[in-house]
Amino acid sequence: MAFRFASLGSGSRGNATLIEAGETRILVDCGFAAREFVARCERLDFDPAALSAILVTHEHGDHMRGVGAVARKFGVPVWMSHGTWRAAEYGAIKTLNLFAGHGGAFRLGDVDILPVPVPHDAREPTQFVFKHGGVRFGLLTDLGSITPRVVDAFNGVDALLLECNHDPHMLANGPYPPSLQARVGGHYGHLNNKQAADFLQQIDHTRLRHLVAGHLSEKNNSPDLARSALACVSDDICDCLSLLIQDEASDWFAILT
Repeated sequence: MAFRFASLGSGSRGNATLIEAGETRILVDCGFAAREFVARCERLDFDPAALSAILVTHEHGDHMRGVGAVARKFGVPVWMSHGTWRAAEYGAIKTLNLFAGHGGAFRLGDVDILPVPVPHDAREPTQFVFKHGGVRFGLLTDLGSITPRVVDAFNGVDALLLECNHDPHMLANGPYPPSLQARVGGHYGHLNNKQAADFLQQIDHTRLRHLVAGHLSEKNNSPDLARSALACVSDDICDCLSLLIQDEASDWFAILT
């Protein structure tokens, strides 16, 4: 009945998340070259050959760069939305499963998976809620604003990997040109620290065993700013809070043992 997750890296230079639930092992996104992906798996003592499936959230390179190569190398089936498939070139994938972002949940091995459409500057982007053994893990990054559907889907999750991409002041005074600032900070860009905190206040977060802040910008955010924003949500939020970094795999986060 074990249910756990780990990040292989989170940020604009590459994203990948591993999920283990019962006998099912899922990789969400792979923004790393196959060799780097394997090296990061080794740090977690995870065998890539044991993967059951790869899920892809959207077609941006920091999420899909290594998907095709890893799928071919290890013979892993791939799941993504129709729009995500059409929006990029993945190379030959032996077993491809396409779903509609608004099509509802599907089951993959021991896990029920709910795709959740999100506002992001991609063709048909989705994030996911995973359910196993009566508990739920939510993965929510790469969206510029919070919709009622997002609030409903992630309400009451037991663990959450949540985007805290940027601090608005740092973004406005940072190195990005105005056009990129507008993209990142817009309704179809990325959540800032305050938006992430506001989202937590909109959902029932009392069941959280793990709140993991991810996709922090290396140029427009800092761990201290992200932590401070989330700490304002409730007195005990820091007890379950962890922050991901770009260049290292995280530890495993156990949701159900």
